[in-house]
Amino acid sequence: MARRAGLFAFVYVWFAILIAFPVVGILFGAFQSGVGSFIHQLTNPEALFSLKLTFEVTGCALILNTVFGLIIAFAIAYRQMWGWQIANVFVDLPFAVSPVIAGLALIFVYGPNTFIGGLLQKGDIKLMFAMPGMVMATMFVTLPFVVRELVPTLREAGRSQEEAANTLGASGWRVFWSITLPQIKWSLFYGMILTIARALGEFGAVLVVSGSVIMLTETATLFVYQSTVNGDMQAAYAVSLVLAITSFVILLILQFVKRKQGVNRA
Repeated sequence: MARRAGLFAFVYVWFAILIAFPVVGILFGAFQSGVGSFIHQLTNPEALFSLKLTFEVTGCALILNTVFGLIIAFAIAYRQMWGWQIANVFVDLPFAVSPVIAGLALIFVYGPNTFIGGLLQKGDIKLMFAMPGMVMATMFVTLPFVVRELVPTLREAGRSQEEAANTLGASGWRVFWSITLPQIKWSLFYGMILTIARALGEFGAVLVVSGSVIMLTETATLFVYQSTVNGDMQAAYAVSLVLAITSFVILLILQFVKRKQGVNRA
């Protein structure tokens, strides 16, 4: 009994040191000068722009990675695409590669001084140090989540119902909306929520490809970093608290979706 109590105490202390105390610190720092000061820092044009840009980049990356994630997941799960084994390996690459390296790789290929980047600039298309490049970097680091949630579900569901519907003359879209999507909806939603959570907190890859230009390419995480460097801790705490609250809401949604997944698989 004493050993068990000691183990639980160690877990709670470790949890407090790593998570609880830092969260309380952010909360205290955000309101240490009062609610009025917190609202003032949060409504600062630079802070508002960084939050707005963060949600825009996250939304774009979510939509694109959901579409491409579905396509890649189908190809891997059903093994119909040539080279699906290669795709299966490369999907996990963002887990192994540092986001900073991913950002540098994008600069190396699409930067303004590269062959592709030069061609794009001639067509008045700018990828790097602009929002498209930030979306690309965010897509790279969040690519695996939708795919890795969908592949096991697709394989578990099988294709018998889809093949039966095709035999009866149903179109591909009809089969997808009526049969496939209801089977995978909770796994898809779970992957999408994980994508949002990861995208909101992305820093390294976005820093490299954006240049962190104030009121142009500065996301919320970059704003927090720059405010900390400049010694403006009140502003850093205010935006950090917004991100922390958003993450907490995402955590609650994840728990709800996980329960739904469990019920559907039971």
